[in-house]
Amino acid sequence: MESISIWSILVSFIPYLLCIVSFFIFIEQISYIKKKKSSPGPILILPFLGNVIQLIRNPTQFWEDAAKAAKESNMGFSTNYIMGHFIIFIQNSELSHKVFSNVRPDAFHFVGHPFGKKLFGEHNLIYLSGQEHKDLRGRIAPNFTPNALSIYLSLQQNIILQHLTKWVNLSIQNGNKPLALRFLCRDMNLDTSQSVFVGPYLNEKSREEFNVDYNLFNEGTLTLPIDLPGFGFQKARLAVTRLVETLTNCVKQSKTKLQSGKEPVCLIDFWMQQVLREIQENGSDSNGVPHSSDVEIGGHLFDFLYAAQDASTSSLLWAVILLEKNPEILSKVRQEVSRIWSAESGKLITAENLREMKYTEAVAREVIRYRAPAPLVPHIAGEDFQLTESYTIPKGTMVFPSVFESSFQGFTEPELFDPDRFSENRQEDQIYKRNFLVFGAGPHQCVGQRYAVNQLVLFIAVFTSLLDFKRYRTEGCDDLVYVPTICPKDDCLVYLSKR
Repeated sequence: MESISIWSILVSFIPYLLCIVSFFIFIEQISYIKKKKSSPGPILILPFLGNVIQLIRNPTQFWEDAAKAAKESNMGFSTNYIMGHFIIFIQNSELSHKVFSNVRPDAFHFVGHPFGKKLFGEHNLIYLSGQEHKDLRGRIAPNFTPNALSIYLSLQQNIILQHLTKWVNLSIQNGNKPLALRFLCRDMNLDTSQSVFVGPYLNEKSREEFNVDYNLFNEGTLTLPIDLPGFGFQKARLAVTRLVETLTNCVKQSKTKLQSGKEPVCLIDFWMQQVLREIQENGSDSNGVPHSSDVEIGGHLFDFLYAAQDASTSSLLWAVILLEKNPEILSKVRQEVSRIWSAESGKLITAENLREMKYTEAVAREVIRYRAPAPLVPHIAGEDFQLTESYTIPKGTMVFPSVFESSFQGFTEPELFDPDRFSENRQEDQIYKRNFLVFGAGPHQCVGQRYAVNQLVLFIAVFTSLLDFKRYRTEGCDDLVYVPTICPKDDCLVYLSKR
């Protein structure tokens, strides 16, 4: 009787529970409609989840629909709702500039990833603003001087050469079947980043552990933000903690080496050289010099690695695809490179050689315009912000300026892959500079953009000089997928052989 009585009580509460849930659903819908106003986007939303299922199942279609709605409305933006977050997709370049140029505490906060703070932690450079952000960028700048970049070039090229040899051998071992370049390029870039950023301070075992943790992190960026044991997101968060610890140890080793009088051989050495100089000038320990603790720098090194890894992989893949599609452009690249550098010489491409490869660099810049590797740059509105005369972005809104959409605005025949647009005669990168946003704009513009361009130009020069390649085509192979940067649907399947 007692159990029946308890069950009866529980059943009696069901109508009240349904009323409470219905009330919250009603409030959620009203809040969404109030924020949306007359802007394009779904009229009603799925309670609590919004359109997160569509975003996970087919992110390409999700963002294409957002862009289409923004264009058809002529408003330049569209709205949506994802797991409790009201979001705005910005298609128009000028509206994107409004966001990029107003990253500050009372306007927009750059977040990089919708749930990035949980993954990266508060230390990340992208979450800083104002004078603190400016000071840190000033300390990072010496890592990308012409002298530093020239030292990185030899590291980058040696790794490219090593991996291209592995790729050819793998192709032979597999009976000359097509290889999925995405995974090979990803491993090559991770190897490159480790060597350039922390050089000799990672041994073979540390590199293996590092690679496992980085892959866990990468997978976690594409999962739901469920921070519970067994879920990919928590695995990624814990992997980041271990990665930062490893990089922090590299910082300590670099300081010790430079204090013994050795010359810098990698990015962290150039950084620590500057830090140690400041400490000596101030006559203090690291506590007296901002942004100089081992842990903090280890965190920033991880930020660099993340920024250099997936975006670069995407660009390398599209370079191969677009060159294979355009044999006349490929021929011009090979002709230019052969006039400047020959693999048979046994020498590496120098910084001076790289500056002479003007057409190859134009190809690289057109690759990243045509297929912007980081198509969306998430921000959060810290306060209400007047976006247009008729619309104010509500505080707390997640805002996605689309670099990809901007890349197809203004340029001459933007749908055409045309490296000559970056020639000295046409200079469309200057004429349409406000639409060329692949490295961002404003205070958070990419500090390592010259390094990124060098990596792409080097790869194109060496890859096209040493290898013949042919695409293995399947239906929809060039369709875009988000992983989290944009890559071809088939992971870029190609036949490879020595030239």
